[in-house]
Amino acid sequence: MSHVPHELHDEFPEYEQKLHDLKMSNAHFAKLSDEYHDVNREIHRIEAEIEPTSDVYLEDQKKKRLMLLDEISTILHA
Repeated sequence: MSHVPHELHDEFPEYEQKLHDLKMSNAHFAKLSDEYHDVNREIHRIEAEIEPTSDVYLEDQKKKRLMLLDEISTILHA
């Protein structure tokens, strides 16, 4: 298991400028990005054993992160 956070600029390095531009100009995208960041950081803290929780909760958060990532990807590729 990797304890490295999955930041959006790492997930989509070729879209670094577009990520920034969309965060500044698209309120929906900014909300998705912020929510992704919050969920991603929480997962990172759990995996690093800084924040204890159940395996079920961790898996639910990973699913949520993946759904957010899919929606962000769809917007980036539009």
